[in-house]
Formats: sequence, structure tokens, C-alpha cells
Amino acid sequence: MNVLHVNKAISFNLQISDIAPDKSISHRCAIFSLLSDKTSIVRNYLQAEDTLCTLNIVKSLGTEVKDEDGVLHITPPSCIAEPPLILDCGNSGTAMRLLMGFLSSCEGFFVLHGDKYLSSRPMKRVAAPLKNVGAKIDGRQNGDLSPICIRGAKIEPFDYKSPISSAQVKSALILAAINSKNNTPSIFSEPELSRDHTERMLKGMGADIVCENNKIIVYPNKKPLHPLDISVPSDPSSAFFFAVAAAIIPNSKVILKDVLLNKTRIEAYKILQKMGANVEFIKKENKYESVGDIEIQSAPLKAVEVSENISWLIDELPVLSIAFAHAQGISKVRNAKELRVKESDRISVVVKNLNLCGIEAIEKEDGYDIKGGKFKDFRVNSFGDHRIAMSFAIAAVVCGGIIEDTECINTSFPNFIELLSKITQVEIKS
Repeated sequence: MNVLHVNKAISFNLQISDIAPDKSISHRCAIFSLLSDKTSIVRNYLQAEDTLCTLNIVKSLGTEVKDEDGVLHITPPSCIAEPPLILDCGNSGTAMRLLMGFLSSCEGFFVLHGDKYLSSRPMKRVAAPLKNVGAKIDGRQNGDLSPICIRGAKIEPFDYKSPISSAQVKSALILAAINSKNNTPSIFSEPELSRDHTERMLKGMGADIVCENNKIIVYPNKKPLHPLDISVPSDPSSAFFFAVAAAIIPNSKVILKDVLLNKTRIEAYKILQKMGANVEFIKKENKYESVGDIEIQSAPLKAVEVSENISWLIDELPVLSIAFAHAQGISKVRNAKELRVKESDRISVVVKNLNLCGIEAIEKEDGYDIKGGKFKDFRVNSFGDHRIAMSFAIAAVVCGGIIEDTECINTSFPNFIELLSKITQVEIKS
């Protein structure tokens, strides 16, 4: 087990151009390439454990993938191959849930599995609505836990009103509908708009999808989609760790280059801005997605209450809690029960670890209260959750600290520790 030792940092002024490529878009590039009949070109694909698992699954389904000087040429098969082996999703819930949707309407038998952490994460939220529209899916605990077994079937047109706002649930249903052989459109709606990469990218590939506020009308493909030709932008969720570092270390500044600026992905920066940090967005291009630079400068922070657009914040809330712990007053998070079904129970783990850091935090059913205070030197566990590991590495820059079980960082942000070492001294011990 790797243990990360992080020393206290002093003020810094950095421009970072090598933030990890966006994880969500990388997953989708691999999977969506299967919807075309021509070669997709993908530049800057995230070379992390999770996304490489997705790429290997696509290969197992018959796709040819060539890497030419860091540019992926992904050529789909004429028909999806039935793999002889289990498809390994690693630690990625995104891969498993999106592939459940896609494969449910493909001819063949498929088994999805993952590591010990993914194997304990709930899949019923995707399996249940898919089974209701004709998918043949099973797994442990009546299809709630992997291994997930899928027998491709005819997907019936649906009008599904999701009780939760989840990009993974939405994407799975869209993929099942768009890949079905029906002539009738399907409708998906959710309480509030969740991250919308799937709709944007598929529309960019020529899919017949109509978006009306929180409702999406999906017409099945009558012909293969156009191939992708995309450069994956930097991941705003990964970049946000260094945004928080700049906000909480006095007299610090960071410029994050070529970051995805989709409005459903920069809500955490808006919250940091509301807390008092100096945040500026500089847009540069807009093809599949809006891309640009984000500049953050330190400032005294004040407490906030967060209860809206939670689906836009779900990945950033752990490290945003570190900013809350430096703010004057009590910050409150509500309507965030979704945090309990991520790589760890992030509500419980954030509160437990903040308490170990000397910060007063109180667990609620759907969030937490965090009172700003002074961090003390600490030792915490990541519980195998990459975002918990990185969040408390950022916490450590103000006081020094030790984080146990940090191999998980490689699932999403392989050069995180390298970038962190530009701010302060770090050491990994086994």
C-alpha cells in the first residue's frame, strides 16, 4: 500500500498546461466510436487506468486501435464481437454503466466486472430502467452488483422519468435507445440537467437528438454516425484540485490551460468564486465543447450553502470540502446523497477525515456541515477513492499530512503527484 507524505507549502504562482485530459470525454470517445463505421481520431486521450480499461473493452468487442504518436485511430468492427472473456472495467463506474446501456441492444452475451471497489457499487439504478424497456441484465443481488451479465435484446421505445439527475443513468438510456432497431423515438427526463457530454458529443456525430431543458428525445440511428475527430480537453474536475490549492494558500495564483468549460463542469469554480476567490474564465474554442483557460488567485474565503446543481458538483465536492474547511463560518451541503454511492461513501469519509484533521464536520443524510477552522498535521485513509486521496493531499499543503492507500490516484490523474511536487515537497512510501 502506497502512503503519500505531503509537506506544508508556501505561496506559489504557476501555469499548468499538463492537467490530465478529461476522464468523462475520454470514456465516451472510446465507446461512441462504436456507433460509426469509419475511423475516429482522438487526440490527448487520458492514459489512466480507468480509461485504458474502457479502451481495452472496445478492443475486445472487435475494434482496432492504433496509437500514432499519441493520436488514437479507432476503427470499429462491422458488427460487435461477442467476447470470450469478462470485460474488465477496473475501478470505473462510468465505463460499466455506459456499457450496460450500449451492450443491452447489441447482439451477443457480455459480462462486465471490475475491481473490489467497483464490485461493491450499485448498478441497479441503471439495470432497473434498462430491464423495464426490454434489456436482459442480471448480476449479484438481482442485478445490483457486478459481475453484470447482459444478453443483447430488443429495446422498446420508452418515456423514462429518472428520479435522480445522473449523467451515467442518462447516458446508458440514451445509448440503449440510439442503438436500438426501432423507428419510434424514446424520451428521457431528469429533475435537473446533469452533465451533458453524451448529448453534445452524439449530436456532433450526427445523432438525431433533441434537447429540451431537462428532457431529451432520442431517435434510433438509421445509419452509422460520423466518426469523431476530437482533442480531449483538460479535465476541469482534475484541474480543480489546484484551483483549491491556489485559493487556500495566501498570495498564490494558478492558470489552468485548455480546460473544458462546459457549464455543467465548472460549477465548483463558480462556488469557489462565490466564496471569495478570484476566478476568471478565458474561452478559446468551441467545437464539441467549450474550451479555455481558468485563472484562480487566493483570497479570504467565506462559508456558503450548496443545495442546487449537485449533479454538476458531484466529483468536486470532496476537494470543495477542503475549501469549506478554510472558510469563515459554517458551509452546508444538501441534496447530495449521490455522494454515498461513488468510489466510497464520500459523505462519511469526508466528515471522518476532516475530523482527523482537527476540523469540525457533521455528517447529514444527504450532505454535511463544515465549520471553517485550522488544520493540524494529520494521517488519513483514502478508502481506495482517488478523489478522497487527492483532496486530502491538497488539504496537506497548509499543514503537512499523510494519506494512506494512494495507488487509486492512477485511475484518473496519473501525473497528479508530479504536479503537486511543483507546489511542495512530496514523498511516496510503500
